[in-house]
Amino acid sequence: MLVREFYSFEKLTLDELRYRKLASLLVDDQTVGRLLLGFEGNEIAGYAVVGFGFSLEFGGRDALLDELYVRQEFRGRGLGSQFISAVEEICRAEEITAVHLEADHFNARAHEYYKRLGFRDHERHLMTKWL
Repeated sequence: MLVREFYSFEKLTLDELRYRKLASLLVDDQTVGRLLLGFEGNEIAGYAVVGFGFSLEFGGRDALLDELYVRQEFRGRGLGSQFISAVEEICRAEEITAVHLEADHFNARAHEYYKRLGFRDHERHLMTKWL
């Protein structure tokens, strides 16, 4: 499963049952976001997940590019850029004014890649409190 590869690479804990339930919600209810798949021939080469939110600071509706993963053997072929373009197109159609993403500190290559695509760092850190 592609998601297992991504979570392993990012050193995240995967609750598969919870993930499947939430992914189904994402597919069934387009008001919460989108799940995108990228193919190379008949093979799934990667995926992206974007969730929709709202921010006064960022001008109204915003989005979080929550997950973007391209399998190792398909990297360097432009699929990541295609995902970013597709997310931007979806967001414009949804009148979303800002797209955010997280780039792990250990993944300098991804961080620089996102900067080349127009994403900018903030002088803040994302903080989370689980409810």
